[in-house]
Amino acid sequence: MKRLVHIVVLALGLTLGIAPAMAAPQAYKLRVDGLACPFCAYGIEKKLGAVKGVERIEVDIASGTVAVTMAEGATLDEEAAKKAVKEAGFSLRSFEPVPTTPQGTAGGQAK
Repeated sequence: MKRLVHIVVLALGLTLGIAPAMAAPQAYKLRVDGLACPFCAYGIEKKLGAVKGVERIEVDIASGTVAVTMAEGATLDEEAAKKAVKEAGFSLRSFEPVPTTPQGTAGGQAK
């Protein structure tokens, strides 16, 4: 009987969205000046990938944007992003948090 009560309480918690483990990872959109080729994308991916908590990086060379998805519970501050972009040889034009889906991908797009 105790087990049944525990299962019901857990199910209600998940249904109501009060379980902290269900939090979506934080994602960011960076606009980077100077992205022109796949080698540029590789350099950005390498430097941003070394930042603690970075889980996924998606570079769009045509638009000059980089989508960064953090591991659950991790955040990216603008100074860390600016430093990584500069070390890759580029300039950070803008930095903004973006909404994520429950799967943790920015705008619902997978890598």
